Amino acid sequence: MDYRLPLFVIIPLGAAFLIPLLAKLFKRAGEWMAVLSLLALSGLAVYFVFLEKGARVYEVGGWRPLDGIPIGIYMVLDGLSIYLLLVINLIGFLSAFYSLSYMKKFTAESLYYTLFMLMIAGMNGLVLSGDIFNLFVFMEIAAIASYALVAFGIEKEELEASFKYQVLGGISSLLILLAIGLLYWQSGTLNLADLADVLRTNSNPVFSLFIQTLLIAGFGLKTAMFPFHAWLPDAHSSAPSPISSMLSGVLIKAIGAYVLMRLFFNIFALSYDIALVLAIIGTLSMVIGVLLAVGQWDFKRLLAYHSISQMGYVVVGVAMGMMILARNGDLQVASLAIAGGLFHLMNHAVFKSLLFLNAGAVEYAVGTRNMKDMGGLADKMPVTAATSLSASMAISGIPPFNGFFSKLIIIIAAVQAGYYVLAFLAVFTSIITLASFLKMQRFTFYNKIKSSWNGTTEVREAPFSMLFSMVVLAVLCLALSLLAIPSVRDAVLTPAVNALLQAGGYGTVILGK
Repeated sequence: MDYRLPLFVIIPLGAAFLIPLLAKLFKRAGEWMAVLSLLALSGLAVYFVFLEKGARVYEVGGWRPLDGIPIGIYMVLDGLSIYLLLVINLIGFLSAFYSLSYMKKFTAESLYYTLFMLMIAGMNGLVLSGDIFNLFVFMEIAAIASYALVAFGIEKEELEASFKYQVLGGISSLLILLAIGLLYWQSGTLNLADLADVLRTNSNPVFSLFIQTLLIAGFGLKTAMFPFHAWLPDAHSSAPSPISSMLSGVLIKAIGAYVLMRLFFNIFALSYDIALVLAIIGTLSMVIGVLLAVGQWDFKRLLAYHSISQMGYVVVGVAMGMMILARNGDLQVASLAIAGGLFHLMNHAVFKSLLFLNAGAVEYAVGTRNMKDMGGLADKMPVTAATSLSASMAISGIPPFNGFFSKLIIIIAAVQAGYYVLAFLAVFTSIITLASFLKMQRFTFYNKIKSSWNGTTEVREAPFSMLFSMVVLAVLCLALSLLAIPSVRDAVLTPAVNALLQAGGYGTVILGK
């Protein structure tokens, strides 16, 4: 047993409990506790990625398998889960550090950091959970905290967005809970590894297809895939910018995309029909999301629609890998497609988080999100403008930024697999994305000043904590391109890909067989 795994849940939960208490004693103790806790978790994730590889398990309460039957609660770390933990805690740290300055304009900062840490605890717990019911519990912890954080500004727009998010999130949770109940009724177990064993030997194909359909609908809502995306533009644009960064950068991945990948690769038998449905949903999300984004003038709303589009790339890459494997196709091409999807997952977390932080810095300085009311900010906010340009180039797939390499891998895999329409639509989406962000750059940073704030408000560059997070993420937009190098890719990305390709390996970690 590895006793360090529970730290990913204990530290953020403990911080969430202590922050309100410390805030009563020392004014800024709570927020610094959140930042330092996330820095420690990021360091622990980096340690597991680079220095101590290999799958490991923690049996909560010391309950070991009895006659090969897992009777306890398990926390499981493998290549895929540590990959997600690295993304969650790194983006969490940078968003929390950014918040040190950004949240000064809000009241009740200690409650904000408490909810922030609860959201982190929920996502970390979900990624490590080895049974489907506790996965659901941690998912709800993260989701409920995010509902409150979307409404944190308590303005009409924010409350309305949070209400819509809660309603659709509740429907999503109901569908997922129904699927879990049906799975338990069919198999008599909730442990993921044990569940996989039972489904392989005793599964009704029609019943299993119905359960998988429920899960696609439920987690499709969490991931905001088309046509389940209605809540996302309002929620992501209304939330405080560091929370928009977390929602788009990590939450929709951890409580949506990750779970779909884990279940459909490691638990259910691979199905071409299910993979095809996911590929269609991913493709529609990719294309429709970017077309909806082009006409937006609200800075953050434009970014929100691009989240739908960019997550489409992730789903398309992974779904292509599923289709190839389900038809016993070329394993190397399947591996390439999945690697492209997972690579883009991390890239999207970095450049989309940066763009939302840029939007927050602009709104912090100017007081508006309407790009028609901006212009000329590059002279007044040079660091924000430079980092925003880096992120815009990355999301548009311009070399040498990270987005270019992950999109290229997905397109190459599509061509090699013979999915030429997918390859064409991926290129088309990238071109429209570039057009959208050229518009954003022009009207926000390089156009003539037309805003009402001109001459009445002195516009200054964002404070240090906000600039620090933006600069680090901009550097990562370039540094992550190194994942295209085989030796670097083998250290970070390949273990995550192998965790999906070697479906039985997840069960071996828990059951030892």
